[in-house]
Amino acid sequence: MELTLPGFLHDVCSAVHPLAASSPFFSSLPLPSHGLQWIQPPLALAHPLDDGTAAILSRSMEETCGPLGSDADQYCRLMSPLAANWSDLIQDVLGPPRAPRHPLTLARFGWNAWRDVKSLAGRFRGPHAKALLAGIAAHSMLPLERGPSAAFALLLGAAGHAVGWPIARGGSQAIANALAGHLRSLGGEIRTGESVKSVEELAAAKVILCDVSPRQLLAMAGARIRPRYRRCLEQFEYGPGVYKVDWALAGPIPWTAKVCHAAGTVHLGGTFEEIENSERAIWRGEIDPHPFVILSQPSSFDPSRAPGSKHVAWAYCHVPNGSTVEMVETIENQIERFAPGFRRLVLARHTMDPAALERHNPNLVGGSINGGAQTYRQAILRPSYKLYGTSARGIYLCSASTPPGGGVHGMCGYYAAQKALRDLS
Repeated sequence: MELTLPGFLHDVCSAVHPLAASSPFFSSLPLPSHGLQWIQPPLALAHPLDDGTAAILSRSMEETCGPLGSDADQYCRLMSPLAANWSDLIQDVLGPPRAPRHPLTLARFGWNAWRDVKSLAGRFRGPHAKALLAGIAAHSMLPLERGPSAAFALLLGAAGHAVGWPIARGGSQAIANALAGHLRSLGGEIRTGESVKSVEELAAAKVILCDVSPRQLLAMAGARIRPRYRRCLEQFEYGPGVYKVDWALAGPIPWTAKVCHAAGTVHLGGTFEEIENSERAIWRGEIDPHPFVILSQPSSFDPSRAPGSKHVAWAYCHVPNGSTVEMVETIENQIERFAPGFRRLVLARHTMDPAALERHNPNLVGGSINGGAQTYRQAILRPSYKLYGTSARGIYLCSASTPPGGGVHGMCGYYAAQKALRDLS
């Protein structure tokens, strides 16, 4: 979408897709025949530090380990088994609680995954490996001293080695277009621009799958929901929000650490301790003056995203749920810290605070992008013991508020549809 200037194509929401590239469901569909093409940047991720060096995440374990110095062997022992067994691991991780298909692989992952990433990082001595883990774990939007933040570091780190962190050619809309194209090829009909206020408007349907958060489900189907299940929905925890900025740029970002130019994603937060302080502050309802920033630079690898030699960039930082604090200057200060001269390149910018994100998609309650907080309880019972089912016959929940949670992977809807089909048979 042209959020800033004509010819500059931005991703309104998600931009980088390791779980989409890994999704067992997406892999079963002929999405390439409907136009979806993945672009793999040379590096999945770069994490610069103030001394001009950077940790990196590459498909190559050897390349990743290069900047880690004495921590290289320890990192390799942690990540190599997960990356080597990625196709087995992802089948069990991207699903509801159930008997694992690959118990040994899942056990190897789970041994560390249920920990907090701070304790996991304790096995490293140097700043690079610790910072790399901290930035990846911060995608959980949990304090780094809380579990299961380690699960995110391990899962997304192993994904970087196994399948990369790709972007969709032409922007993330290409994923939705390919899915829609496949559905239409099967005779499906898509209707947009219509707001369903109540499930009673769909009374003729045998099955209704609701891609909404618990709050919206209560509004749409409250009259059919029984008290016990209602309490589960009302108690659902949404977690922190995000503040997002898109830029149209006159040229590429002038990174001090040159290796950042090869990365599709750049984590801006400095050391483990800095990221730890930033993420902890959010859960206290505060904003650290040096927030952790996740940045994507897609036009460096997809020229269709910007005209001529110009570029686009996409970034967000975590903020307290529903925050109204203006974050543009703070985010740009973090970019300038690692790329002096960035502001001189800005031609235009577009911002979305938590309220704007929720207006764009009411599921993003208070700017929460993961479908709800990824706490221990909500990692399993999401949003309740019923998982995809509800207390109302024929009504199912299929959003990121069900297992396996946030991310572009389609597995929530896949398992919800499976349950609905079983109930119909």
